[in-house]
Amino acid sequence: MSIMTFGDRIGKEGVLRIGASALVFDDSREKVLMTQREDNSRWCLPGGGMDPGESAAETCVREVLEETGLVVRVTRLVGIYTTPDILIEFRDGNKIQPVSFSFEAEITGGALGLSEETIDFGWYTVAEIEAMDTLEHHLTRIHDAVKDLPEAVFQ
Repeated sequence: MSIMTFGDRIGKEGVLRIGASALVFDDSREKVLMTQREDNSRWCLPGGGMDPGESAAETCVREVLEETGLVVRVTRLVGIYTTPDILIEFRDGNKIQPVSFSFEAEITGGALGLSEETIDFGWYTVAEIEAMDTLEHHLTRIHDAVKDLPEAVFQ
C-alpha cells in the first residue's frame, strides 16, 4: 500500500521519481479512462515510473500497455507536475516526491483488461471521478486536460 502525505516542502523527505501518466478520452471526449490500483484500491490515471533508457512519452505508452492492455500513441503534453508538497511512501519503505509528465493519448490497438497493478478500470466523467476515491494529484491533471489548453501546464 502507498500513503500520500501533503505538507509544505514535505517532498524533501523523499527522492525524486520521474514518471508519466496518460489521459485517454472516449470518442466524445466526455469520459476519461481510469484504473483502480491494486496496492491501495484508489482510482488513478494509468501511468508509472520511468525506466532508464526511455523517454517520458515511451514511459507513458509502456505503462498504459502494462496496466490496461491498450496500445496508445501520445498526442500532446498536458503538463509537468513537480510539486514539492507531496510525499508518497510505498509498502517497501521508499519515499518519493513525484515528478510527472502527463500526456493525452489515443488508443491505437490492444484490448482493455486488468493487470497485476489494477483491480478495475472504467470510463468516467469528471463529476464521477471527483466522487470516487481518486488520487488527489491526478484530479489536477484531469482538470487541466479537460481545459484543453493550447500550452502545457507547469506546476
